Amino acid sequence: MMLKLLNSPLTRLRVTGVLEGISLIVLTGIAVPVKYINDDPSLVKIIGPLHGLLFLLYVINAISVGVEYRWKFSVTTWKVLLACIIPFGTFYIDRKILRRL
Repeated sequence: MMLKLLNSPLTRLRVTGVLEGISLIVLTGIAVPVKYINDDPSLVKIIGPLHGLLFLLYVINAISVGVEYRWKFSVTTWKVLLACIIPFGTFYIDRKILRRL
């Protein structure tokens, strides 16, 4: 059932956005403080690249969905792409734009 839901490009974009947002929370809220408080960079070495990968997947998915759904870049695509640059923007854009599609 879950795999069938992920067949939709828009659903993949939404899931990637949520995962990217969560990885940023874990990175900035847990891994970085542990690095500086306990002088232990091990979590940052794991979560940092994972967050980077999710960021790239979000950008690729956003462009792909924008092309497939024929979004006007000046109306929708740029907002969806900007969301991953602004901290926690993927949560906002999911609620305001992607959920409605």
